[in-house]
Amino acid sequence: MSDSVADLILASASPRRSELLYQIGVRFSVLSADIDESRQPGESPSDYVARLALEKARVGFSRQDGQLPSLGADTIVVCDGQIFGKPRDQAHAATMLMALSGKVHEVFSAVAIAQGPCSSSRLSKTSVRFRTISETECLTYWQSGEPEGKAGGYAIQGRGAVFAQHIAGSYTGVVGLPVAETAEILGEFGIPMWLPDAAQ
Repeated sequence: MSDSVADLILASASPRRSELLYQIGVRFSVLSADIDESRQPGESPSDYVARLALEKARVGFSRQDGQLPSLGADTIVVCDGQIFGKPRDQAHAATMLMALSGKVHEVFSAVAIAQGPCSSSRLSKTSVRFRTISETECLTYWQSGEPEGKAGGYAIQGRGAVFAQHIAGSYTGVVGLPVAETAEILGEFGIPMWLPDAAQ
């Protein structure tokens, strides 16, 4: 979508976040916001993911030509006190999935909007219970290409759905953008939703 009709900058190259914004009828333009995603010493999972979302939103706002509000988001998986981001390679993805196998983990998904000095953010926390996963399944799943670039090494909206036995919280938060929380802050900034011309 061109900037001339956009109401928002999406500071993310994630196709899943784009799809969810399209789903709720928001007109936006994409501007990737790469930041240092290193965790600070002593930073809690919720503070960590919220900080990254806000930093991405601020970078997105600063890199555009105009003054549109910028939306940033970030998602992490936490199991047994360990934070799982995106897998580096096949072995890392397998380690993640085996750690999640047969357990309940938490998915923290934060969304933030920044416009000049103004900003607002929300946090979603969802519990997901995985069935037991075999090492063969981990390997086969990696070969599908789906785990790459996904927090925790799986996509619940795709083939990774076969691992999830139960979800308590926001499904769209696990996908990567908690839509109910996103709608709240879109409203704060006067950004319209459900627009008929907000099509892919």
